[in-house]
Amino acid sequence: MAAEALAFRNLSKSFGGQRALDGVDFHLRRGEVHGLLGQNGSGKSTLIKILAGYHAPDAGSALSVRGESVPLPLPPGRFRALGISFVHQHLALTPTLSVVENLLIGRLAASRALALSWSAEAARARAVFARYGLDLDPLAPVAKLSAVERALLAIVRAVEEMRAAAPQRGGVLVLDEPTPFLPRRDVERLFALIRGVVAEGASVVFVSHDVDEVLEITDRATVLRDGRVAGSIETRGASKADLVRLIIGRDLEPLVNGPPPAAARADAIRAEAVSGDFINDLSLAIGRGEVVGITGLLGSGYERVPYLLYGGQPARRGRLVIGADELDLAAITPARAIGAGIVLIPGDRATSAAIGTLPITDNVTMPVLDTVFRAWALSRRGMAQLAGELGRRFEVVPNRPALPLSALSGGNAQKVVLAKWLQTRPRLILLDEPTQGVDVGARQNVFAAIRAAAADGACVLCASSDYEQLAMLCDRVLILSHGRFAAELAGGALSKERIAQACYHASDAATEIAA
Repeated sequence: MAAEALAFRNLSKSFGGQRALDGVDFHLRRGEVHGLLGQNGSGKSTLIKILAGYHAPDAGSALSVRGESVPLPLPPGRFRALGISFVHQHLALTPTLSVVENLLIGRLAASRALALSWSAEAARARAVFARYGLDLDPLAPVAKLSAVERALLAIVRAVEEMRAAAPQRGGVLVLDEPTPFLPRRDVERLFALIRGVVAEGASVVFVSHDVDEVLEITDRATVLRDGRVAGSIETRGASKADLVRLIIGRDLEPLVNGPPPAAARADAIRAEAVSGDFINDLSLAIGRGEVVGITGLLGSGYERVPYLLYGGQPARRGRLVIGADELDLAAITPARAIGAGIVLIPGDRATSAAIGTLPITDNVTMPVLDTVFRAWALSRRGMAQLAGELGRRFEVVPNRPALPLSALSGGNAQKVVLAKWLQTRPRLILLDEPTQGVDVGARQNVFAAIRAAAADGACVLCASSDYEQLAMLCDRVLILSHGRFAAELAGGALSKERIAQACYHASDAATEIAA
């Protein structure tokens, strides 16, 4: 017990009738870096959110910190008093504030001081950075920092907050996917900082999808699978195959070389030499009526591809051939994409796909307002009739077009978004996590709508981290690793398990699993 920095025992969490965690035991020793791995949906995020006080665990769950029992659930913010700090994937930095303002933001929120000497705080920040071997300008805006400098700043801030709460006891630092968007040379800098923090007495939980990085930086690792502990392992003597076996539940099968993902077929869409952030000279082709999935581990870049093709994110170069049209991806905009018959269903439905405060009628008719003009004015009756027809066709419940979109469940809101764009009969449909936040019943409706659009002649590209969804929906699935295609699955090889296997195998070589 004395050697434990943190321990969960019999940790369980249910959402409705579904168990996200089921009797998990997790032990973090003092002075170690402990990896936490597992596929999407394995329970990693739920465990971290319970520790942060965001979720309340089921009865019977127990937590101890430095050998002392801690009552559950944790009130929000309680983790700070326990000497626990978090660095989440998106870092929680404010780009418009300076480095020193971001460094102090937690302290400032709790302070009752009437005045602050910024020159003294800047000098103190320089001394802190020097202690970690970092050369950061305290007065520079965070927006001007590189990606690795932002990550290092977030870690230093978390460590300083942890030390302030537990100066003599050794705190716990939780790093939740800190590396996927960093180049290799910058990962080395981050790892050096982690080793320095541990050398001074802290313990680190390192959450990651990257097996190679876990083997490099951790002392031990725990793997979750389907909400349970699949195993814990000393990483010093472990191999990549050992960890992958725990993650996917079996040994990796040998992969064989095959044709490239853009193998010859009757293509209606071709994207060539697409390059942007984390994407390098990517080429792909989609046949008329075909649904193609695209996926990979976090940091592989797969989720950026739909936005590069749509103009939602800037591309450095590339071209998109759609029928007789050829589009320069370095110059494409969403308006030009829509004009060419391309639509995007973004993953962030609430902020990017619709306006929750507007009625369903207004949301669903936005792309076709020119069809409901009467005598130089919009026909509200015509808009309501169209919205009602689309609601019936896409099985929106309740089908009441006057309701604000925010009144619908996530699944029914997604049906409205699909109706909004699919009524235009697009040539290319770009999907980003199309069933995110959608219940099981509505999920089938979403699949049916996408398949119907493909049967009507559309080409579909679906980016998703949900392997089961990809296996159910797609004709082919392309696997990305480090911004390049590394594998393709089709036919009998399309299963949740084979997609997961290919994702973990993809970092070793550009291969294809034979159907």
